Amino acid sequence: MRRLVRYVRLLPLLALILFAMPRSSAQTAAQLSPAVREFVRLDAPVIVLAHLRVIDGAGAAPVEDQTIVISAGRIQAIGATGQVSIPAGAQAMDFSGYTVIPGMVGMHEHMFYPSGGGTAIYNEQGFSFPRLYLAAGITSIRTGGSIEPYTDLQLKKLIDEGKMPGPKIHATGPYLEGAGSFTPQMHELTGPDDARNTVVFWSAQGITSFKAYMHITRAELSAAIEAAHQRGIKVTGHLCSIGFRKAAELGIDNLEHGLLVDTGFDPDKTPDSCPSQQVTAATLAQIDVEGAPVQETIRTLVQHHVAVTSTLPVFETFVPNRPPLEQRVLDAMLPQARVDYLTRRARIGSAADSPWLSLLNKEMQFERDFVKAGGLLLSGEDPTGYGGALAGFGDQREVELLVEAGFTPVEAIHIACANGAAFLGELARIGTLAPGKAADLVLIHGNPAANIADIEKVEIVFKNGIGFDSAKLIESVRDSVGLH
Repeated sequence: MRRLVRYVRLLPLLALILFAMPRSSAQTAAQLSPAVREFVRLDAPVIVLAHLRVIDGAGAAPVEDQTIVISAGRIQAIGATGQVSIPAGAQAMDFSGYTVIPGMVGMHEHMFYPSGGGTAIYNEQGFSFPRLYLAAGITSIRTGGSIEPYTDLQLKKLIDEGKMPGPKIHATGPYLEGAGSFTPQMHELTGPDDARNTVVFWSAQGITSFKAYMHITRAELSAAIEAAHQRGIKVTGHLCSIGFRKAAELGIDNLEHGLLVDTGFDPDKTPDSCPSQQVTAATLAQIDVEGAPVQETIRTLVQHHVAVTSTLPVFETFVPNRPPLEQRVLDAMLPQARVDYLTRRARIGSAADSPWLSLLNKEMQFERDFVKAGGLLLSGEDPTGYGGALAGFGDQREVELLVEAGFTPVEAIHIACANGAAFLGELARIGTLAPGKAADLVLIHGNPAANIADIEKVEIVFKNGIGFDSAKLIESVRDSVGLH
């Protein structure tokens, strides 16, 4: 018994010793495959980044002239330059003029992209998208619905094993869609038992979340939520047949896109039916975000602890002459994908009576009011639509649009980093910068706190303490998006 007591008393000390030791899960560049090592810019037993501006992601004001010590895949220390102890033999670098933020957590991401030609078919982008996410500083993603769930799970495995570059992936199962899917790539549920069985099967394959879709019925959604929650798994949704307030009452954890897809305001909507997008858009074009119906919806979501994922970049592509044309985006596209995108963009740009700028502004106001009411707003991009929001680049644009919506740069970075980590249950490891956390951080040449457009000036992205060269990753996918 004395030995047991002595051992129990030693447990806290042993925990500290083990925490300080290099973790076997912290890869080094030498353990990565050649296909990944070619993109590594910084890797050493101890890395010291000095004279940085730090935006910690927790919402604190930026702090100037800081030093970060990275070792064994973790942040070992953060503090004022000159006051942080530097281990002997550390690789130390001066990054005056740079800002560091946490690795961003993308909460509405996909591994697929529209195939073009006016067809509702999507191609898996298992080569280009993981590289673009990592290059842009999105070190963790949740796929917001999957067309090829086996592929997504295998991509996660390859990335985790160091065999291909990419972010940490939280894989979502196949869409939980009802009868009426717009693409033949989705299974259509046949009832609550099918919904339940789908959740049970894919949970066993390693899926960590599910997404309900447009035509799911209330009975199917309820069965899916119950089965998922029994397994500690959350359910999100891009809904049409079910309004937000009803989904909240059924126990959904997260709703995608926000106000612009909530059909609950349509006066002619019937249960389990999906109004046309034109009807929904016409209804929302007339709605007052400050009015009682929308504000009551916000209160319902907050009371039921339902998060909302902001996906402003995909909505922006429907606004005439937006977003700004970026050469890096066009360069990444397959030539035919580039032609398809520019052709559709020009057609949208010629629509003088488009309601989309007004709708985008309403969505921005909804998101501000939701956060003001205490709601958890997540950050994503949804690289679908007609192809204007690309993996990674769209996530950076999302942060810029959150600032346009009225959030400060520090608040927008907090939403893009800490909020997603909190929803995933990962905030103890990622989402903010603090000693002991995973060394997932983004080195930016500039000051996004003063000019949010600097969020695009990513130079080095650290994932588990290994620094990847953003420019090399982007160059490697030139002319690829839309192909693979």
